[in-house]
Amino acid sequence: MPSCSEARSSLLSLLRGVEHFNTEVFPAKEELFASLAKGQAPEALFIACADSRINPNLITQTGPGDLFILRNIGNLVPAYGEMLGGVSSAVEYAVLGLGVSTIIVCGHSDCGAMKALLEPEKNGLDKMPTVRKWLRNAEAARAATLHTFTGEDVGPATVRSVAEQNVLLQLAHLRTHPAVAAGLAKGTLFLQGWFYDIGTGEITVLDEQTRKSLPIKTVITQMEEKAA
Repeated sequence: MPSCSEARSSLLSLLRGVEHFNTEVFPAKEELFASLAKGQAPEALFIACADSRINPNLITQTGPGDLFILRNIGNLVPAYGEMLGGVSSAVEYAVLGLGVSTIIVCGHSDCGAMKALLEPEKNGLDKMPTVRKWLRNAEAARAATLHTFTGEDVGPATVRSVAEQNVLLQLAHLRTHPAVAAGLAKGTLFLQGWFYDIGTGEITVLDEQTRKSLPIKTVITQMEEKAA
């Protein structure tokens, strides 16, 4: 835990950041914010982990108003009816209220949630009962990955494997939500799963049919050929 002085310093840093935004950043983009003040019309719902190293707008090169962002520990989406609450409400509102045409579920490397899923005691889940309960929504991803590693230590490859399985699992959960199912049936909504490697900046697309990862360039080419 940080000391009182460290906590105060952290808050002061945030306040100075806001001051810089108000005096330097906002004036330079005043026209954009004037437009955003009238309403939002994002094209995509981006479901990401709450990890501080993940910046959806940065990795997609989008700006304010472009993405409707939903973040939580482990980028999880409970199956419809399992845990009706903030996540299910956000999904429903994004599809029916905002009319997004795309939903992205993005997992990432070195994910603390996936590490905790694989090694609960080592990662302190015994002291975090709420987190433990929440991670049950990814249990099937853990089960699908267990055969891929042996020994006491879980390495980066295993964490990546369970993170990728988790993305595919959450896509399956999304399909149980009525608003999503209706959009998919009408052909007005697309789902896609991504894996983001923090260390390299590489993002791969996870194919639901083959359960394999594909390079972004390959997926772009495939989509462009279909559109031609």
